[in-house]
Amino acid sequence: MELINEFDVSVPVDTAWNVLTDVERIAPCLPGAQLQEIEGDEYRGVVKVKVGPIQAQYKGKATFVERDDTAHRAVLEATGRDTRGQGNASATITAQLEPSAAGTHVTVTTDLTVTGKVAQFGRGVMADVSAKLLGQFVDNLEQTVLADAATASAPVVEPTAPSPAAAEPSTSGPSETEPSSPSPATPAAEPATGVRRIDQPEPEAIDLLEHAGSPVMKRVVPALGVAVAALIVWRIVRRRRR
Repeated sequence: MELINEFDVSVPVDTAWNVLTDVERIAPCLPGAQLQEIEGDEYRGVVKVKVGPIQAQYKGKATFVERDDTAHRAVLEATGRDTRGQGNASATITAQLEPSAAGTHVTVTTDLTVTGKVAQFGRGVMADVSAKLLGQFVDNLEQTVLADAATASAPVVEPTAPSPAAAEPSTSGPSETEPSSPSPATPAAEPATGVRRIDQPEPEAIDLLEHAGSPVMKRVVPALGVAVAALIVWRIVRRRRR
């Protein structure tokens, strides 16, 4: 199923791009998500969801397959599997950023495939859930990461330069200071290799019933009506048999 969501953030497009493509920084803002480790360009973690009393944990990975820093367009592929083997999920997520009056307008297109218990909700409910979760994600971004980024990008007032007279060296006599020998160049740091563990707090599971709201109730109420009717018929038949 294809889901399209849009939102605005109150920072310039370059700042928003740097933040939204930094998976490690934004992961804590994603409801139900926990980034656990990074290896090269691959990000691994879990997403927890629940449907009433039923809870599922999807363990998976995500990788950027396209990242255009000039056009501000990124494509992320993500896959996950229920740790109890009751389903899996995969998604191709395309994000396009554009300047707007508010700062930056973001369009997120998700091509989502879900199997297992969560798949029973269908496209309508999943679209409603994704919109609410994205709204929560944006609120978290604005209050934490984007607020810090906006502060960091604020212009810095440079100190006043000294006057030319104060900058000129004294000519009262020869300098007795020996010229210092150049310090050896510091070797460049070696690129990090292997798996890097990420220490992030345990997330709370996303309650799909809570976020789905009325669309789920429209399905649940008729189902309950059929169940109650079947129970009444069963009791009548049972009494007649006596």
